[in-house]
Amino acid sequence: MKHTVTAKDVAKLAGVSQSSVSRVFFEGAKVSEKTRAKIIAAAEELGYRPNEFARSLITNRTKIIGIVMKGVQNPFYPQVLKQFAAAFKKKGYSILFVHTNNDEIEAEDVETLLNYNVAGVIITDAVMALTVGEEFKKNKIPVVFFNRKLNSEEFYSVSCNNLDAGRKVAEYFFDKGVSEMAYIAGNADTSTSRDRQKGFQEVLKQKKARYRHYSSDYTYNGGFKTAMHMVAEGDLPSAIFVANDIMALGVLDALKANSIGVPGQTKVIGFDNIEMAAWPAYQLTTWEQPIDKMVHATVTYLLEEIAEYTGAAETFEVDGRLIERSTT
Repeated sequence: MKHTVTAKDVAKLAGVSQSSVSRVFFEGAKVSEKTRAKIIAAAEELGYRPNEFARSLITNRTKIIGIVMKGVQNPFYPQVLKQFAAAFKKKGYSILFVHTNNDEIEAEDVETLLNYNVAGVIITDAVMALTVGEEFKKNKIPVVFFNRKLNSEEFYSVSCNNLDAGRKVAEYFFDKGVSEMAYIAGNADTSTSRDRQKGFQEVLKQKKARYRHYSSDYTYNGGFKTAMHMVAEGDLPSAIFVANDIMALGVLDALKANSIGVPGQTKVIGFDNIEMAAWPAYQLTTWEQPIDKMVHATVTYLLEEIAEYTGAAETFEVDGRLIERSTT
C-alpha cells in the first residue's frame, strides 16, 4: 500500500518541527524565509499535499464555496454551475453543490454548509429565512443571491436587469408591428418573473395595448401545457413573451403540434439564452442573461468578503441583450 506523505514526514526531511510545516501551508502564518524554503523543498521532494480538511480544523474555514440550487431541471442553472466551478477553480477553490428540494433552504441544507466550514455561499433559485441568514452572518460566511433581486438589504444579490429587459422586449414587439401580446410567467414568488412582467406591462399600458397574462412554473411541461391552453381558447395573441427559455421551448413544441406557424401566426421570445435555444429545431429569439458578468461580480464579491468580512450588502444588476433568431 502506498504511504501517504504527512506533515510529519516533511518535517523530518526538512529538519524542522511539524508545527513549522503547518505554518507554511496556512495563509498568513509567520515563518522565516530560510525555514519556508527548506520546507517547500522537502514537500516537493516527497510529493506532499496539505490536507484541506485538516487545514479547516485549524482555520475553521475551507477553500470551498457552497452553491445551493433547486431548479436543476432548468438548463440555465447547470450552465451557471459550470461557470462558477471554472471561475473558482482558477482561484484555488472547490464547489460544494447542495440541491434543495423546497423553495426555501431547509435546515439540513444549512447544516451541510456549516459542517463543511464553507468559505462562502451562493444561493440561486431558492429563498432563505432571516433566521438562517443570521446563522451565516454569525459565522462570518458571506452569502450571495444569484439571479435574484432581494426586497431586503441584508444580503448581496446579483441579477440581470429584468425590469429593463421586459421593457425592451415589449418595445421590440411593437417595432415588429405587434399590438396584441401575452406574457407567460414563471413562479409567482420570484423577483425574476415579477420584474420581467412589470417592465413588459409598463410599455403595454403606455401603448394601451391588449395584453394577457398566464401563470406557469419555469418548466418545459409548464410552457407546453400553457400554450396548449392558449390554443384551446381559440384566440391566440400575435406575440408571446415567455419568462424563461425552457418554458419557451415547450411553447414552441405545443404550437408546432397544433400546426401554428412561428413567426407567421405568432412570435415567441424567451429569456436566458440557454444552449438549446440556438438548436436548429428551435432557433428561439431570446433575451440573453450576461452570465459571464454575473458570475464575475459574484466571485469578486465573495473573494473580497472571504479576505476581509464586512457583511456589505448591495443589489447588483447587469444589462442583458436581445438575441434575434427565427421565432420573431
